Parts: sequence; structure tokens; C-alpha cells
Amino acid sequence: MTSASHDTVRALQWHEDGLHLLDQRRLPHEVIWLRCPDAAAVADAITNMVVRGAPAIGITAAYGAALAAQAAWQRDGSGWQEGVRADLERLRASRPTAVNLAWALARMERVAAGLPADADPSDALFAEADRVHAEDIEANQRMGRSGAGLIQPGSGVLTHCNTGSLATGGLGTALGVIRTAWADGRIERVFADETRPWLQGSRLTAWELSADRIPVALLADGAAAALMRSGQVQWAIVGADRVAANGDVANKIGTYAVALAAREHGVRVMVVAPTSTVDLETDSGEQIPIETRESAEVLYAGGQRIAPEAHGVSAWNPVFDVTPAELIDVIVTERGVVHQPDRAGMARLMGSDPA
Repeated sequence: MTSASHDTVRALQWHEDGLHLLDQRRLPHEVIWLRCPDAAAVADAITNMVVRGAPAIGITAAYGAALAAQAAWQRDGSGWQEGVRADLERLRASRPTAVNLAWALARMERVAAGLPADADPSDALFAEADRVHAEDIEANQRMGRSGAGLIQPGSGVLTHCNTGSLATGGLGTALGVIRTAWADGRIERVFADETRPWLQGSRLTAWELSADRIPVALLADGAAAALMRSGQVQWAIVGADRVAANGDVANKIGTYAVALAAREHGVRVMVVAPTSTVDLETDSGEQIPIETRESAEVLYAGGQRIAPEAHGVSAWNPVFDVTPAELIDVIVTERGVVHQPDRAGMARLMGSDPA
């Protein structure tokens, strides 16, 4: 059996009438596809978390850039390269932490810069967005095989947030490893944190794994340490929204706590992320911008206020935290695996000078 037998979910689809995104805010209760006919709609979808997960955001932004160029050509003709800039900046500002977004837009801009001003750029740029999408799926398949090979048969694993097909072009990063290891018979038990406040674990990861017939047990985020102490898991496997040059990792809020508990209880930590998530321009986790979202996401649940409406009751709602490299056992990418990640190891992986 291969991991393909456990990979049926897709978060985005390109059609001639625009980019179609599975509205992840409505899962698991409703499966709703939203059509994004232009770059503004794509940017809004990214900001409002219709689509989320660093790789999926990057792919979505690539299609948004192609839509922007198409509209600029129709509007401005030979001035399309200048006319596209405002839409690209709007896309760039839609989510600040996920480096894949900036990476994908920079790639699309490089292609656009090489195109003639007096010809429609649409075909070339939509083809490039298709390549970004296909390359992500291929990278996930390679990471799935590499990461699964590190897991001993009979293992239990814990994951946090959602890192599967809903967060990528397909298969997933951390869930891609879990899917592959499950298909190989290496994993016996899968646990998923609920991942508050957006509940990506309970709403999305559980939905994905259920769709692909992989049993999963949910737990409150605060139960992770007790689970590790029980001996039921040997690995905590997570994704990343950005990996700094020294191996520090920004990921969904709560990942740092998982890594701290894992170190205390002898559970190994695996970060699975494509090299498009590695940002060698960011020296360490201290320089990674951490997005803070509105308080209502913490004060409300399912549209119902769960905190008292009283003077002095507010919320602090960072979306990500930073896990220091020293708490990470291995970073798995499509280019290779870095054990005990540090600046030198990341530089070797990326083929650069660590100095």
C-alpha cells in the first residue's frame, strides 16, 4: 500500500473561471468551495483564512499573481507589468508570517519580468502557478518518504494544527509523513491536538484523516504533556510557517509547548517543511514577524462568547510561536534531512555559506 491511498483531499483547484478554494472555515460541517475570480478575492481569502497553511498560501498566491497579470493585460495592455504591482503588494500583505507567500510571489515576479510587454502574459504565468502547485505535491511525497523512514514500527505520533492536504498542494508536510508511515505500517496510533483557538486539529486534521480512513484521537492542547508522559507517543510531528537560518521554527501557537514537553519526556520532535519555508535572510526566530489576530477569536467560540463581558477582560492572540532549534531533533525537507538543526546544518541543506 502507498500513501496515495490515504491522500484524497485537495484545498484548491484551478478552473478557467478562477481559483476555487475549499472554505476551511466551514469544515467539518460543510464542504463549500469559493470561487476567486481575481487577485483581490485571492488576497481576501488568504487574510480571512479561507485557505491556510504556508505551502497552500504560497500556491494560492501564485495563482493570485497570474490572475493579477491577466487583469492588468486586459486593463492596461502593454503597461501590464506596471499595472500588476498594486495587486501583488496586496497579495504580499495578506499574511506576514508564512514565508512561502513571499517566495511564491517573488518566483512569479521573476517569470513576469522575463515576458514581453506587448503580449498577453496569462498563459505563461498560469503555467508557472501550475508548476508551483505540482512541485509542492512532489516535494511532499519526497518528504513523506524521508520522514516515514525515521519512524520505528509500532510508534505513536502526536501532531499539532493541520499540515495535510488542506495546508499544501496535496498529501501534506507533517501529515504527509504520517500518511506515508501509516501506509507502511510504521504507525499504530495518531493523536492530534485540538489546536486552539481556530481548532485546526479538531476541525481539519481529524476531518482529513477520517476522509482517508486513518483513525485519530483528539486531545485538548493542555493534555499533550500527559499524553507524552503516558508513553503512547514516540514522535511529535509538526509543520512550519518559517524556518530561520539557525534552525529556529515558527509554527502554529502551541508548538513551542509541545516541543518543551517532548524534550522533558524523551519524545522526539520532527519538523516537516519544504525548503521554500526556509528563510536564510532571517537570522533566528527572534526576527520572525509573529502575526497577532483579533481578540474575538479567543473570546468567542462558534459564534458564542465564552469569556465574561466585563471590564478588564481582553485576550492576547498570537497566531504563531517560535520553537528554538535545540528542541528539534530533525527537520525534514524535500532536499534532505537535518538532524539536530543548527546554522551550519541549515546552510549545508540550502547550499550556502554558513558564515
